[in-house]
Amino acid sequence: MRDRFDAIVARVLSQCPNEIHTLLEESPLIVEDAPSAELLRSLGIDPSEEDLCGLHSGRAITERSVTESGELPDRVQIFRRGIVDEAGGWEPCTDADGTPIGGEAAVEREIRITILHEIGHHFGLSEADLVRLGYG
Repeated sequence: MRDRFDAIVARVLSQCPNEIHTLLEESPLIVEDAPSAELLRSLGIDPSEEDLCGLHSGRAITERSVTESGELPDRVQIFRRGIVDEAGGWEPCTDADGTPIGGEAAVEREIRITILHEIGHHFGLSEADLVRLGYG
């Protein structure tokens, strides 16, 4: 499943505008299976109850100063397990309400949303901003 997921990430990135590629040269995109339990706890997330789809680490460009130096570069992480779970799994099915969920198209959509969500944080957008824009 890892190769399948990574191929979808590559497809999503190939469809992104050049500005996204330029940003990812400065703030790399790291794909991992799952965040560590330690990372989840540091974010106040109970590892037994919640998955994480992505994380922007660093300072939003709206909070930077030209006088700062010596900080680690920003990075965007996405997590396979959280994204696949959020999408409803690899196989299409329906939830308890009869709503279609899952499948490769749903995983692709969730990858795109997660990448754009984390890049939004890089540009200083809040969770509320991202929800309003459809990336929450």
